[in-house]
Amino acid sequence: MSSDFEGYEQDFAVLTAEITSKIARVPRLPPDEKKQMVANVEKQLEEAKELLEQMDLEVREIPPQSRGMYSNRMRSYKQEMGKLETDFKRSRIAYSDEVRNELLGDDGNSSENQRAHLLDNTERLERSSRRLEAGYQIAVETEQIGQEMLENLSHDREKIKRARERLRETDANLGKSSRVLTGMLRR
Repeated sequence: MSSDFEGYEQDFAVLTAEITSKIARVPRLPPDEKKQMVANVEKQLEEAKELLEQMDLEVREIPPQSRGMYSNRMRSYKQEMGKLETDFKRSRIAYSDEVRNELLGDDGNSSENQRAHLLDNTERLERSSRRLEAGYQIAVETEQIGQEMLENLSHDREKIKRARERLRETDANLGKSSRVLTGMLRR
């Protein structure tokens, strides 16, 4: 079951990497290729949404004690999907601005390019921060699960120790009763 989820995760990672790559290339393509690339990215975004729905269904089938970790991953993936959609919208806006500039004969200015570049870098940093935060959450959950397991093992160890002591006492009592019976048989 979790192997299905992991397969979906891998497919989602590959797909989002392709989408990110294509979104970054859109502004640099010739106009006819841009239209084709935009259509392709829209199609891949729909595929990514379908993968997220499949992953969400898989998470709902996971036992409740294991579901927390997968739920956090899903939140992270949904945030990443929202970020991709935002990036795509910006790319399309830049594309339409570029088409307008070509029609009007405006070359644009470098400060706008620098601003766009800074915005892209800021968004990448935010995305990386979200991923780090999600990784931290997973680490915290894993630590909590490990701590619970250690506590359970400690309780089990105590139970086993008590059972061993009772067994030794019973064995000693059986030995005494055997000696008493042997003594009674001799008399």
